[in-house]
Amino acid sequence: MQFQQLHSWDVSTNEAKQIQNELCKQVVRVDRFEEIKTVAGVDIGIRDDIALASVVVLNFPDLQIVDGVVAESHVRFPYIPGYLSFREIPPLLVAFARLQTEPDLVIVDGQGIAHPRQFGLASHLGLVLNKPTIGCAKSRLCGQYTEPDREKGSYSPLFDKDEIIGTVLRTRTNVSVVFVSIGHNISLDTARELTLVCCTRYRLPETTRYAHKAATGNVPEGVNFVKEND
Repeated sequence: MQFQQLHSWDVSTNEAKQIQNELCKQVVRVDRFEEIKTVAGVDIGIRDDIALASVVVLNFPDLQIVDGVVAESHVRFPYIPGYLSFREIPPLLVAFARLQTEPDLVIVDGQGIAHPRQFGLASHLGLVLNKPTIGCAKSRLCGQYTEPDREKGSYSPLFDKDEIIGTVLRTRTNVSVVFVSIGHNISLDTARELTLVCCTRYRLPETTRYAHKAATGNVPEGVNFVKEND
């Protein structure tokens, strides 16, 4: 799978901030895709400076694994909240490059535009891959909201001042919410609807659950393990 080289990844925090402020203008907030037949989840586990970056591709809407890669590689950017894409995308690209099945949609365990500079991991990855992406995070990074009703499918807007930057979504009755936001090439309504379809039995989308298992070393059948220089 190919991707765009938009900038160097060897940057300072100030340079990373400038990149975010510029690239956020390129995020497309409407649906720009055809039929969704495959959807990928991504996650990354890091110990010391070694990352296990996982990409797991499922068919849609059946949500069965059709492809996946776990890539071991070095991390070169420090952990700084708000700049996780500079730490996590390079290892993820090692995995994406080795996929045999190109996903139609990527759901990211992180933020899209629900980010202080409206350019979180899901938006950054979407631009690099030139793919529709959704941010589906377990916690809020910024913004204000009113708790939605307790039933599955209930939701409320996530605001930054007067602007809606995401949706606070209840994916199962009487469980904690998730925070859904536009990554790239998708509208917020569609992002919410597709996230809910991917949450079949648990709070988190099946894409995220499989990717998390793979990134923690519990590699599912059908997912390949590679190293950065393989």
